[in-house]
Amino acid sequence: MHPARLVARLSLAIGFLAFASVSHSAPLPADHPCGELVKKYLTCVVNQEWKTAASLLQPTSLERKQKETIAIIKTAPTMTEEQSMLERFGVKEIRDLEKLTPQEFYIMDREAWHKRINAAPEVTKRKQETLKIEVLGLVEEKDKGYVHATVRTSQETLTDRIEELFLISFVKQGDGWTISPEMKDRPLITPLDGSKSEDAEKAKAK
Repeated sequence: MHPARLVARLSLAIGFLAFASVSHSAPLPADHPCGELVKKYLTCVVNQEWKTAASLLQPTSLERKQKETIAIIKTAPTMTEEQSMLERFGVKEIRDLEKLTPQEFYIMDREAWHKRINAAPEVTKRKQETLKIEVLGLVEEKDKGYVHATVRTSQETLTDRIEELFLISFVKQGDGWTISPEMKDRPLITPLDGSKSEDAEKAKAK
C-alpha cells in the first residue's frame, strides 16, 4: 500500500477511535424499564391520575416548581393580583401553599389547571379511550446517569386527532428511575475547577 494512503487510513481510524472514546451515549433496548415508565407517566397525565404521576417525577424538580410559583405569587405587584393567583389554587393565603409537600403542590397545581380549562367530560373521555403511546427510542448517557426517551403520542377529541412528540428524560436514583421534567428546558450549570460562578449560584437559589 502506498505510504500516503496508509497514513490517511491510520488517521481516519485514529479519528474514529478518538470520537468513540468521548461518546458516552448508547441506544437501549425497547424493554428497558424507562420504556414502560414513560408510558405509565403519559397515561397518568391523560387520565389525570396526578398522585401516581407525582410519584414518577424527580422530587427536586417538584420542589423547585413549588418554590418558584410561591415566589412569583409573593412578588405580585398588588394584593389583588396576589389574591387572584391564590384563588387559582383554591386557597386564601400563601402559607396554604407553603405547607404542602412538593407532591401535594403538584397535584393541586394540575387539578387547578384542568379546572380552569374546563374541558367537556366527553372530550376527556374520548382522549383517554383513544390514547396511543409509541416509544420511538431510548438513549442512555452512561457517564451522567440519564436516559432520554423520544415518544410519539396520538389521541382524539370529538373533532380532531392530536399527535405530539415528546422528549422525556429520566435520572437514575438508587435502583430506580425518576422523570426530570425540566431537563430539556433548563441548562445544567456546573462550576469549573471548583469555582462558584454567578450563574451557578443563581441556579442553586431557585
